[in-house]
Amino acid sequence: MIQFGIKDIIDILIVAVMLYYLYRLMKSSGTLSLFYGVLAFIVIWVLAYEIFDMRLTGTIVDKFMSIGLIVLVILFQDQIKRVLTDIGAHGNLSNVMKIFKHEKNNEREHAEVMSIVYACMSMSKSKTGALIVVQRKMPLADFEKTGDMIDADINVRLIENIFFKNSPLHDGAMIIAGHRIKAAGCILPVSHDMNIPKNLGLRHRAALGMSQVTDAICVIVSEETGGISVAQEGKLKLKVSAPDLEHVLSNAI
Repeated sequence: MIQFGIKDIIDILIVAVMLYYLYRLMKSSGTLSLFYGVLAFIVIWVLAYEIFDMRLTGTIVDKFMSIGLIVLVILFQDQIKRVLTDIGAHGNLSNVMKIFKHEKNNEREHAEVMSIVYACMSMSKSKTGALIVVQRKMPLADFEKTGDMIDADINVRLIENIFFKNSPLHDGAMIIAGHRIKAAGCILPVSHDMNIPKNLGLRHRAALGMSQVTDAICVIVSEETGGISVAQEGKLKLKVSAPDLEHVLSNAI
């Protein structure tokens, strides 16, 4: 007779949580089909090795699982880092203390948000292509090094001048962190998600790729249509209005 107790329930819950975070990881990176393949291997391994006691089949699948785990860690090290950062951030004491702390910088933060919004609206009207990355919890120092360091206050004129068509930095991404424009002309990882509409260019793919490996918010202004888009948590939102953009950025800066 099979004994089923509290320990087994806890065991199942732990596995369920692990599978959930693996599902989030695969979904955000556009490789959800790979998740189903991994899940199929786990089911086969449990059936062969644990339930039907098929030692040979179970051993072979077990070896594949061990090697596959190492391969997954190598392939998705950036995404794993992001998930672990998200988990750790929920237990951050400083986030709790902010609830009881009077925010003195609300006006400054609002001014910074509106500078980005106004700049994007202006570039949208003139169909000036732009890609702005706003740092959240995860540091973006490695990506900043791929461009030219600026370290300047956030203001409309500077943002527009950097993305002006004749500017040498207009093709890369601007990174905003710590209430400063840290760098421009930065190179971002490009997403290979096959679900991205064909009419979207490299800026959108780079923004989506950045949102898949970090928790940053990426704002894109299309050079072809002037439309404003936002990439966040591995998802791309098109045709973003000024109020919506303000709302999204207010939660980041």
